[in-house]
Amino acid sequence: MPELPEVETMRRGLLPIVGGRIDDACRTPCPRKPIAITPRIDHFRRRVVGCRVDSIGRVGKRVIVRLDSGDAIVLEPRMTGLVLLADPPTRDHLRFRLALSNAPAGELFYWDRRGLGSVRLLSPEQFAEVFSPERIGPDALAITSEELQERLGTSRRAIKVALLDQRAVAGIGNLYASEILHLAEVHPAKRCDLLRARQWQRIQTAIGQILNDAIAHEGSTLSDGTYRNALNQQGGYQHHHQVYDREGQPCPRCKTEPVIRIVQAQRSTFYCRRCQTKK
Repeated sequence: MPELPEVETMRRGLLPIVGGRIDDACRTPCPRKPIAITPRIDHFRRRVVGCRVDSIGRVGKRVIVRLDSGDAIVLEPRMTGLVLLADPPTRDHLRFRLALSNAPAGELFYWDRRGLGSVRLLSPEQFAEVFSPERIGPDALAITSEELQERLGTSRRAIKVALLDQRAVAGIGNLYASEILHLAEVHPAKRCDLLRARQWQRIQTAIGQILNDAIAHEGSTLSDGTYRNALNQQGGYQHHHQVYDREGQPCPRCKTEPVIRIVQAQRSTFYCRRCQTKK
């Protein structure tokens, strides 16, 4: 967390800074462990001050602020990072700030409670290398069922674990993988190489439906309350989860079996054993 829907919501929330001129970039004092900001902040500032924001993009779970110089500011929220235009939840965990002029929004904040995220300034050549097809897979909203099967169909990994591999498909994390497989009626522990073409088609369809629905609700704010959109407001998709974090509650589809929690690759997985049989 945040995953593709939350990061896409952040991306859309940052659109008011497009066309704005960067007047300053600074690492903000934080008593917690510092996040990774590269290059060093004085070099970072020298390269971005005076540039204009050309567009706001996304690569997997990262927000990309593209500048008219050709450079790109890559904001990677990881577990608890937020990219905001409004005042952050607290000042204690504010890590990075851009000051802008000639735009509806005058500031961009990067806030991170646990400090696991990063802010990187990449040249066009560095960007192409870091996000090459060998390092990151097709976006989850764009991948076809044929591509999905080609990338994962020979793997002996459980499908839930494989969907988290960003080199195979970019953007899906733990929460939405459980929701996707429930909608597709596929057992999370089913080996990829045992899935049939029609199951890959169901998974790909479920990916699009779940992620787009979550984006429409501006992502999921879980019980810890960490995730917020760019205006520091909660998402709403947590009210539509079918299995995630619903252990012991009746499955909303069959209404008979309780949702089960198992652990896969040290992450919690939620599913219904009636709707998602392993046979």
